[in-house]
Amino acid sequence: MEQIKIAMQKLDRVISHRHRHPPMPFERFLNVLSQKPETVMRNVFQLFHDMIKSHVAEIKEDAADEHAAVYSVKYDCNRLFVENADHPFFADQLFAFRFIKQVESLKRGAQQNKIFIFEGPPGCGKSTFLNNLLMKIEEYTKTRAGLRYEAMWRLDQELLHRLTENESIPLYDTVMPLPGSPEARPCAEQEVDAPTDGLGAELLNERMPAAADPMAWNTEFIDIPCPSHDHPIVMIPKHYRRRFFDDLFQNDKFKWKLFTEKEYEWVFKEPACTICSSIYWALLHRLKSPLEVFKRLYARPYSFNRRMGEGISVYNPGDKPMRHNLMGNPMLQRRINFLLKDSNEVKYIFSRFAKTNNGIYALMDIKSNNIERLIELHNIISEGVHKVEDMEENVNSLFIALMNPEDKQNIQNLQSFYDRIEYIHIPYVLDLNTEVAIYRDIFGRHIDERFLPRVLHNFARVVIATRLNIRSDALLEWISDPKKYDRYCDANLQLLKMEIYTGHIPSWLTDEDRKNLTAKRRAKIIAEAATEGNKGFSGRDAIKIFNEFYSKYAREERLINMSMLCLFFTKVRPDLMASIPDRFLESLLAMYDYTILQEVKESLYDYNEAQIIRSLQNYIFAANFEIGTVESCRFTGDKLNITAEFFEDIEHRLLGENAGQKARLAFRKETQRAYTSKTLTQELMVAGLPLTETELFKSLHERCVFHLKEKVLDPFLENENFRQAIKDYGQEGFKSFDKRIRSDVTFLMDNLCTKCRYTEQGAKEICIYVIDNDLARKFAKAN
Repeated sequence: MEQIKIAMQKLDRVISHRHRHPPMPFERFLNVLSQKPETVMRNVFQLFHDMIKSHVAEIKEDAADEHAAVYSVKYDCNRLFVENADHPFFADQLFAFRFIKQVESLKRGAQQNKIFIFEGPPGCGKSTFLNNLLMKIEEYTKTRAGLRYEAMWRLDQELLHRLTENESIPLYDTVMPLPGSPEARPCAEQEVDAPTDGLGAELLNERMPAAADPMAWNTEFIDIPCPSHDHPIVMIPKHYRRRFFDDLFQNDKFKWKLFTEKEYEWVFKEPACTICSSIYWALLHRLKSPLEVFKRLYARPYSFNRRMGEGISVYNPGDKPMRHNLMGNPMLQRRINFLLKDSNEVKYIFSRFAKTNNGIYALMDIKSNNIERLIELHNIISEGVHKVEDMEENVNSLFIALMNPEDKQNIQNLQSFYDRIEYIHIPYVLDLNTEVAIYRDIFGRHIDERFLPRVLHNFARVVIATRLNIRSDALLEWISDPKKYDRYCDANLQLLKMEIYTGHIPSWLTDEDRKNLTAKRRAKIIAEAATEGNKGFSGRDAIKIFNEFYSKYAREERLINMSMLCLFFTKVRPDLMASIPDRFLESLLAMYDYTILQEVKESLYDYNEAQIIRSLQNYIFAANFEIGTVESCRFTGDKLNITAEFFEDIEHRLLGENAGQKARLAFRKETQRAYTSKTLTQELMVAGLPLTETELFKSLHERCVFHLKEKVLDPFLENENFRQAIKDYGQEGFKSFDKRIRSDVTFLMDNLCTKCRYTEQGAKEICIYVIDNDLARKFAKAN
């Protein structure tokens, strides 16, 4: 029992702390407003923006190298769509970029008179996206950061009863006795007759205890919540708000934003709902003082509750329309009538749209009953008002809908509605890292252990290739001759586009093409994503295909490799090849071969780095002198005999063994020009940099290391024991090889595991693959 008591006490403290936000008087609310104006003074669009920004992390790329990445800012949406979600939605950078830009426009005030339709093909995750988004904003409104307030009236029963007791009794009260009067008490229960005052029969023809005296329900006050969830500040008459806020706020940054920026335009233009306006004027008529009226105004937290339809209402196509659109609270209406002695002065009736005013109204797919709901929104979105019997109801909500491309025909007849629609495209995933993240989420992160590095991502590349357009005008404008990249890319440059969509610039691009990839070109390439992702393997298709592939090839004794991937699509499921671009698998395999060859060379590379640095410094210095001279290098102190052989030896390491004399001489002159025009005058003399940190040195060092790595495998390919030593690595037989081979193989294995994320088994398999397929000679011939 003691443990139960402790557990209940802790639960009480936690829940009480979370919900410790009772209604506060308007004057105290203004004090909170003046201290935290940007948090308290928010409509639904500003709240939505703040929620998104608080859940999405911005990762700014290094601006030093404009070619290092495609996106200046990347968005991590995991907190928004993945964390704590039953069904995660993985947003790639392409969609995240469009979504965040649209959200930023909401805060700037571009939200008026629009419905935001998220359009995408079946299986792209639209419903998952919206459900997770609504879940996060509902949670956000229950936190301190997402705290918002709505108006509530607290009427003093004794005071108002005393002020009105001398007024004449209206006709309604003479026909129907007031609750609590002797005439109303003989029966324990009676049916209320429906008056013809426009309240709606369904709201008043309800049975309620006649003996329930409104004065007996609460002897102090009654609370009347604003059914439209109006912000408390809009209770101030519009004509007086500007002067009021001028007096309330000091001349600071927020006050400037409030009076000048469009995002706060609603503060001065939005009227109070009809119910609150009628309460304000009824109280002013009786209390004679606006100050006394505002003492009856309170502010209470406004949190969303999707299940109850408060702040968030979501309609599926199969949800039938409500029989009655009118809503109200008959018991509260009777108490208001009793206090004000006039049943027609305040009509506490409203529509279902009031429940999502300053909230979110969402339609899941524009079909069936949701077509009618969208048509009904036409006038509401256009004018911002909705008719409730003879009253006008303000509607200022964030309207969201989901739509399949084929459902556009359902709104073709609404031509005048087109300019009210803002489309946001949700395609199939086009970012291979995001596609892989989906597989890991569904099948578990352990699947990586069953693949050789890069093979899992190559499966994602095959899937994404079916979703891309075959021709890319933006890429062809940039790279007019795709054939020069046959070793690394497909003829349609889809593999290159995937890298750019991921935010990565491949290293195999030439220096000229990297320089030509300007910001304008990058933007043009990324803009093509708006027309892609509507065809090919859907998200559900891709998961089914991956499940079949993984189930067939995942084995303990061997890792899944590229041969298995190609075999699956060409032999096991040849029907899928109709959706895959021609020769795409061949190009994918070629890019994979080139990439792993570079990894093996990188891992085997073991040249004396200090000697390379010294040679390059000597070369840069010697390029400024004629052949036949002898000079002491100012950077290394070495005495240099500058001959043709001196230049030839270093230039072959910089340009390759096949470089001719003419090419070497041109390169030498270009190096000397770069040294005198920039390296010496700007970086050495002005910036004070050492030669090894200049752009010229780094460029030469990169070239030198690249060409040295190209030849690093040659000595080992001639040695038949090298392949066997790799197979026996980690086994007893490995000790039988000579010390040099054991040292080289161990160095190779260690680097593959530490630098390239291979397991020992994977490192052995990839080395055998490189040797057996003779990749070194294959790509040497291509050069």
